[in-house]
This record gives sequence, C-alpha cells and structure tokens, in this order.
Amino acid sequence: MCVSVTFIAIVDGAITTVALPSIADQFRLTTAALDGVVVVYPVCLAMAIPASAWLVERFGAKRVLLIALVAFLTSSLLCGAAVGLSQLVAFRAVQGLSAGVLFPASAALLYATFSSAEQVRISRYMIIPQQIAPAAAPILGGLLVDHLSWRGVFYVNLPVGLPAVLFGTLFLAGHRGHRPPRFDVAGLLLCAAAMGTTMFGVCEGPNRGWSSTVVLTALALGATLLTAAVTHQLRTSEPLLKLRLFANRLFRDTNLINLVGLVPILGAMFLGPLFLQQGQGRTALESGLSTFPEAFGVLLTVQIAGILYARVGPRVIVGCGLAGVSLVLLLFATCDEHTSLWTFRAYMFLLGVAMGGVFMPTTVASLATITRKDLAQASTLNTVVRQTGGALAPAIVTTALVLNTPAAAAANPPIAAYQHAYLALAAIAAATAVFAFTLPDAPARAAAGATTVSRRSVPLRSRKAKTQSH
Repeated sequence: MCVSVTFIAIVDGAITTVALPSIADQFRLTTAALDGVVVVYPVCLAMAIPASAWLVERFGAKRVLLIALVAFLTSSLLCGAAVGLSQLVAFRAVQGLSAGVLFPASAALLYATFSSAEQVRISRYMIIPQQIAPAAAPILGGLLVDHLSWRGVFYVNLPVGLPAVLFGTLFLAGHRGHRPPRFDVAGLLLCAAAMGTTMFGVCEGPNRGWSSTVVLTALALGATLLTAAVTHQLRTSEPLLKLRLFANRLFRDTNLINLVGLVPILGAMFLGPLFLQQGQGRTALESGLSTFPEAFGVLLTVQIAGILYARVGPRVIVGCGLAGVSLVLLLFATCDEHTSLWTFRAYMFLLGVAMGGVFMPTTVASLATITRKDLAQASTLNTVVRQTGGALAPAIVTTALVLNTPAAAAANPPIAAYQHAYLALAAIAAATAVFAFTLPDAPARAAAGATTVSRRSVPLRSRKAKTQSH
C-alpha cells in the first residue's frame, strides 16, 4: 500500500514536465505559459503538509491515507479530462494538496506499525518506488505522450492507485484516532503561507531570475512568514508542528543531513539530463536510459545497508555514502562533449551505489528515539525537510549553471558550466559527509539491536497479535 502511494505521488510530480509541449499545442499556448501547471503542485503540496499530522492524530492514519488517495486519483482523472488551462491548474492544485497529506500519512502508518529493526528491513522495499519512480517517469511520460496523448500522464495514476485503495480498504490495519490537541488555526495559516510562498520563490527563481521582483518579494515574504510561524509554534502550548522535536539531537542532525545532503543527490539527478540533452545534444530517450542505472545502484546498496545498520550504525553508513557521492560527482565533473553514454551510465550506477547509503539510514535513525505518540508529527517534519531539500536542489544547480554561463550563451550553457555545477555539488556533499560522521547514532543502533533481540525471544503467536493490534 505504502509502496504504491509513494510511487504514484513521486511519478506524478516528475512526469508532467514531459507533457508540457503537447499540452501547449492542445491549448495553443507557449510552453512558458504552462509554468503554473508545474509550480502549483509543489506549492500546494508544501501548504498541505503542516495539517497532515493533526489529521492523522484525529482520524487515524488509515482513514486519512485512503481519503487523500481517493482525492489524488479523482483530481488525476479531472486533470486528464481538463478542457482548459485554468481547469488543469485548479485540478493540479488539488493533486498537490492530496500529495501533501499522502506522504506523511503513509510514513506515520508505516513507522507506527513496525519496530525499529523491522523498519530497516521494510526500507529495503520502500526504496524501490523512491528510486524507480523518478528514473522511470521521463521514459514513461515520453511513451505515453508519443503513443497516446498528454492526458495519459494523468490517467496512468489510476491503474496503480485504484487497486491500492481497494487493498487498503479491505486489509490495511489502522486505528480510529484520538482527540488531538486543539487545532492550531493560526499555526496552519502561518505555516501554509510561509511554505507555499517560499516554495514558489525557490521554484520560480531559476525561471524568472533570482533578481526579479516577483521572486525577491516571494522569498522575502516567505522568510518573514517563516519566522512568524516558527515563533508561534514555539510559543503555543498546542502547536500544529512540534518544532520542539528538533531539540532531540539525533532527530535534528538526521534531518539536517537530509536537508543539505539531498541537494547534491537530487541536484545530480536534475543536472544529468540537462548535460546529456543540452550539453551533448542527446535525445530525451537516450537521457532517460542513461540516468536510469542510478536506481539499480541504490537498490543494491540498500540491501547491504539494511544488513549492516544495527552492527555498524547509521553514522558510518551515511558518512561513507555522502563521501562516495562527493567522489562520484568529481568524476562527473570530468565529463565533456566526448564522454560516451556508457561512461555516463557507469557513473550514474556508482552514484546510486553511494546514494543508497544515505536515504534509508537517515530516515530510520531520525525516528529511533521518537515516542509513538509523536510519530505522526515527526513524519510530517521529515516530509517538510525532504520537500525543502528537493526544491533547493534544482534551484542551486540552475544558479550554478547561470553563474558560469556567458550572457550571450544563456540558452545553451557551455560544458564548463556543467562541470562547475558538478564541482559545487561535490563540495556540498563532502561538507555534509564530514557532518554525518559526527552523528550520535548510539541510540539508533541500540534501538535496532534491542528490537531484534526482543523479537527473537517473543513467540510467533505473540508477535502476530501485536501486529494485528495496530
């Protein structure tokens, strides 16, 4: 269930850009005029995230997850049937709002049901949609647009999502929820406005220019609202987001690693297709097939990391993973117009091998010392951090390209610009690796090891009863 939810939400966020030229032809618009179709999704997603923890606590993760998934699928159907740009943007906004609830709700349900040791094993499976989805989205989108129409990129969610709804309704365990603290209306308005405005500024910066009035206004307003939101959340006794959880050093440090570490990782995933298509003049299909090997590298390393997690600890695994990312990015910085596709594919595979040591250990370790009653809040904060890192990555890459591109060649950055961008990402990864080696992972190792031992000593019947109680 959680695998399906994660897959369709990630694919939907990445596949739409492939269909923009076809949508522009359908509605007789320029591709630039369709910018709102892309930007409205992350903006609305960011605005919905703060309310997700309260909804899970009040109504239960299962109910919230299923309702959000139904809303997501319905809006996908409506997007595919849209007869105008305004309708498409509106339904796309509903998709983003639904996705903003889907991610934290599925994570809260998953981590509330399974122990710390089980989470390590389950993460080996959860990493599959997280890596396959963004790699497969451009290929799938191209096939749908070429052989069906742009509407297919929205309809494709239904064959995956509808069986997930049926399965979740019949078999998914859950609880009825409980009466949470009073709903923090002021906190919701401040957090939603701050995240939505900031996300708009970050997403539009590369397109409109960081010095444009719209972007500067959005970023300044977002920073002001963010300061007000943080102040309010720390002062109120019943906050919408429990920012006090960041007082937990393990939770705080793992989220900081996720925030900064995602920039070079996702930045490389964003930069690769640009280098291949613009720098080397490759086709979109060649680009998609050349970036795809990264997913195989991740899947390989995650299996090894899952076995070593309790023995070695997340500190060593994450630190080595980020150090590996930095080294591979230095290899990418040597690529030029003569670099073969197979060399690029080999580097992408090595990047995936290094990346596999980052995602799972940081996520599992971040929740190792969080109490069960705070899991929904912690999952929501994790999602906020990941979405922020995901938005910063393309913005930083684009900025690096612009800074190293002559004004006369703005439309086609030289190879040197891509090389400098890879070097900038390598530096960020190296700095994050140094910080990762200071991670206080003893509690995470103890939680995983103790849970493993305790489960070995519990009879099978007792373990089944415990699982069913969730």
